[in-house]
Amino acid sequence: MNRESRWLLSTRYLIVLAVLIIYLIPLFYLFNVSMKTQIEHLKSPVGLFEQFRFSNFSTAWKQGDFSKYIWNSLLYTVVSTLLSILLSLFAAFPIARRYVKFSNLIYLFFTMSLFLPNPLVPQFWLVNELGMYNEQWGYILLRTGGTGIAFLMFVGYIKSVSRELDEAAAIDGCGYLRYIFQILIPLVKPVMATGVMLTAIGVWNDIIGPTIYLSDNDYQPITRGLFAFYGQYLNNWPLLGCGIIIVAGPLIVLYVFIQRFLVSGALAGSVKI
Repeated sequence: MNRESRWLLSTRYLIVLAVLIIYLIPLFYLFNVSMKTQIEHLKSPVGLFEQFRFSNFSTAWKQGDFSKYIWNSLLYTVVSTLLSILLSLFAAFPIARRYVKFSNLIYLFFTMSLFLPNPLVPQFWLVNELGMYNEQWGYILLRTGGTGIAFLMFVGYIKSVSRELDEAAAIDGCGYLRYIFQILIPLVKPVMATGVMLTAIGVWNDIIGPTIYLSDNDYQPITRGLFAFYGQYLNNWPLLGCGIIIVAGPLIVLYVFIQRFLVSGALAGSVKI
C-alpha cells in the first residue's frame, strides 16, 4: 500500500470516527444525565455522574406508568408493521413484474403520495364515520396505510430478482401465495429488514395520530406517556432522561436484531452475479 492509499484510508476512518462521535455524544450525554440525582445535575449539568444509579429507571418506570403505555405501543407497532410489510410486498410484486395493467401509472401514484400533505381533516371525518374513532383496531388500520416507502423499496428490489424464478415456480406448480412466502420473502429479507425498521420507527414515534384519534387514556402509546411524564416532571432532568431512554430502548433492541440484514442489504447490489 503506497503513501497515497494510506492517506485516503486514514481520511475515511477519520470521517467515520467523526460521524460516530457526532451520533454518540448526545446518547452519552443522555445516559450521563439519567445516572445523576436532581441535585447533582443542578450542580454540574455537563459533569460526569458519580455512580451508576439504575434505580432512576425503575423510579421513572413506576411514576410514568410506562408499563401501561408500552404494551399499547408494542401492539400498534408490531401489528401495523407486519400488516404494512405484507401489504407492501403483495402490492409491489405484481407491479414490479408488470403482471397488472398500468403498472407504471400505479407506481407513479404511490411515488406522488409520498410528497402529498397529510389529509388530517378528511381522514378524521372518515375515521369518525366508519366508527374507528377511539378504537385500537381503527388506529392500527390507519397506521397500516402508510406503505409508501416500503412499497417503493420492494418494487426496486424485486426488479433485480430474476424473472426465471417465477417461470420455474409456475412449471413446478407453485401457487401464488406459496411463491410469495417460501421463495420471494427469503430473497427480499435485506430490504424487508429496512422496511420493518422504517415502518416501526414511524409507528412507535407517532404522537400526532394518538392525540387525534385516541381520546381514551388507556389506549395511548408510550410517546403520549412520555409527553405526560415530561409535563409532570419538567424540572427533573434525570428522570426525564430515563424516560427518553425507556421510550427509545425497544427500537434500539430491534435494530440490534436486524442490523445484520441491513448490512447485507447494503452489500447486496455491490456485486452483480
